[in-house]
Amino acid sequence: MNKVIKDLPQHLQEEEKQLRLHGINNWFLVKDLQDEKLLEIAKKSRATTRNLKRIRGMATLICEINLSQSEASLLLHAGVPSVQALASLTPSELMNKTGRLERQLSTGRKPYVDIKKASNWTINARRANSELTQ
Repeated sequence: MNKVIKDLPQHLQEEEKQLRLHGINNWFLVKDLQDEKLLEIAKKSRATTRNLKRIRGMATLICEINLSQSEASLLLHAGVPSVQALASLTPSELMNKTGRLERQLSTGRKPYVDIKKASNWTINARRANSELTQ
């Protein structure tokens, strides 16, 4: 499976450009980047290590839990930066976090994360977390 990185938000455009220049064009490659490589990319460009680490966090959620890019971004911005963090939440806690973010953004739409989706995500995160720690 090849999950291509596409159309990151405007504030991550420099990081996306630098990843592509280094031949890193899919989420699996980003997920496996070591801190040293992130520092190297940031030193030679306007990309920041902070944003590169955020993108790597999204990549881990995308690859390990099989989330879409927008779902991983939602979790990241709702304060769920990792598989471990997601695994530690109950579905209700996850709905509260994502719902709070959506209310702050005043989307005016039905919340994206319902109890079924929250339950699936937390179950998948626990499964992935146990595989990562073995």
